[in-house]
Amino acid sequence: ELLETVRKGGGENAILRHTQRNKKLFVRERLKLLLDDGSFLELSPLAGLNMPYGDVPAAGCLTGIGKTCGIWCVFMASDATVKGGTIYPIGVKKQLRAQEIAMENRLLSVHLVDSGGAFLPLQSELFPDKLHGGRIFYNEAIMSAMGIPQVAVVCGSCVAGGAYMPTMAEEAVIIDKIGTLFLAGPPLVKAATGEYVSPEDLGGAKLHSQVSGCTDHFAPSEQEAYECIRNVISTLNYDPVPEEGTEHDSPLYSSEELLGLAPQDYRCTLPVKLILSRLVDGSRFQEFKANYGTTLVTGFGHVEGHLVGIVANNGELAHDAALKGSHFVQLCGQRGIPILFLQNTAPQPAEPTSISQAHSNRLKAQASMMAAVACAAVPKITIVIGGCYGSDSYIMCGRSFSPNFLFLWPNARVALVDSRHFSTIPQAGDSDCTDESEMKWLKAKLEEESSAFYSSARLWDDGIVLPQNTRKV
Repeated sequence: ELLETVRKGGGENAILRHTQRNKKLFVRERLKLLLDDGSFLELSPLAGLNMPYGDVPAAGCLTGIGKTCGIWCVFMASDATVKGGTIYPIGVKKQLRAQEIAMENRLLSVHLVDSGGAFLPLQSELFPDKLHGGRIFYNEAIMSAMGIPQVAVVCGSCVAGGAYMPTMAEEAVIIDKIGTLFLAGPPLVKAATGEYVSPEDLGGAKLHSQVSGCTDHFAPSEQEAYECIRNVISTLNYDPVPEEGTEHDSPLYSSEELLGLAPQDYRCTLPVKLILSRLVDGSRFQEFKANYGTTLVTGFGHVEGHLVGIVANNGELAHDAALKGSHFVQLCGQRGIPILFLQNTAPQPAEPTSISQAHSNRLKAQASMMAAVACAAVPKITIVIGGCYGSDSYIMCGRSFSPNFLFLWPNARVALVDSRHFSTIPQAGDSDCTDESEMKWLKAKLEEESSAFYSSARLWDDGIVLPQNTRKV
């Protein structure tokens, strides 16, 4: 339901104004004209929902990965039906994450710019700091130096910061009558000088194609602009990633059954191999150290024909399990095999743990696995299939350990502690009504903040995926 809401952008009235009055294509229609098969993996589609500054569906921009001219690309497309494509702090974060993905995976970047620039009331949250708006332009320069191409289409108003995205790209197309490019638009010219100038005269397609040279290609219509940018991409001499035609088997068990297997609570006794048998090709899994440290399952399998090492929680990450995990992750690093983490970690114990030799040994083993995961120089993809709690989430390649991608199932919980166990925490001294009400408030706050939707709205992940779509994603 939330994804359906997001796909409607700024709502029906905003879409009508955008498509009928302004004669522009909706952002998703623009992407369809660019993509080889019309399909793409949308990144963090729920970013911005229910944020403190009001609902900003999809953060006013859409980011995703798909193929154009047989080349994998990262797309960053303004959705002008949401606040005129104005850039909010969460929108900046979303674009920076897309650029990070482009740099890590050396993917061509395609910008579809239709933006009113920064949302001024929140300028302190999107302008001054290192990872604020200016970092987008810094990244564009660094990516060019790395030899990663970037192209842009000016398919609407590009004001202020929005004007630098296309001008820093290697080639840019501007669309006649609807594409404009300026640091400050006609209203500010009028306010500053008293002069009236039309958007077309100040920064239209003809001006930038014939006079300023800011753009490289003039397109009479949107359709011709996307055809033009496809032609540009085909001449970038950027080879498609070679993809072997790997034939693969489907799992023996239906992926639809993952809906009934998604853990609702860490304490459930569901063996994680039931989930693996619905994810890997032919349900074949070559387990590593099967009889040792059984609360962590490790081994090799294929997903859609690609060999991966799998590290999956199967209970509390005890001493033996962490040692096994450390050994297996190092093997994958040595052999150059990507690692898939299936995370359902134990919440931190509510009661203080006695400092025993066993506890100290477990900490040391977990620290070893943490170091192995951080240093493994192979692609890492994490799927949170249940709980993502405390330090165990770091050991299992949570967000702060920079997996190439991190996705959540809708039932996932992301928190330092599990709020459902919170009532068991012992109270210091005599408890009174105030303490009880504070505990109740804190438990409710933790409950709200640990949901998958709260996480995804803040871009702590790359999106929520339905369990049955995990293999495809």
